[in-house]
Amino acid sequence: MKKLSLNLCLTLLLSGSALLASPLTLANTERLIIDNGNNARSNEEARQSKEQWNDTRMLRNKVNSRVEKEFDKADRAFDSRDACEKSYNLNAYWEPETLRCLDRRTGRAITP
Repeated sequence: MKKLSLNLCLTLLLSGSALLASPLTLANTERLIIDNGNNARSNEEARQSKEQWNDTRMLRNKVNSRVEKEFDKADRAFDSRDACEKSYNLNAYWEPETLRCLDRRTGRAITP
């Protein structure tokens, strides 16, 4: 009997708390919001994303142009060294530090 009253008491307590909690969990669903994505927040996020993309693209272009300049410089130096070494001028020599063809007597740059 004691066990039965305890079970009954627990059941009433749980159902009573459920009834009390029910009005608190009801939501107001009378409003319908249709959002097509055109709001200030998404516009700002899109603007920031585009700005970041443009900055990144600009940096990539700078890096690529720098690499291209360095390659062109090395390519010209290679061609100049070949021309200097094949030159009929006996006083011409290739200076690897400055990447120039120099005259042994004067130290001035020459065109082979």
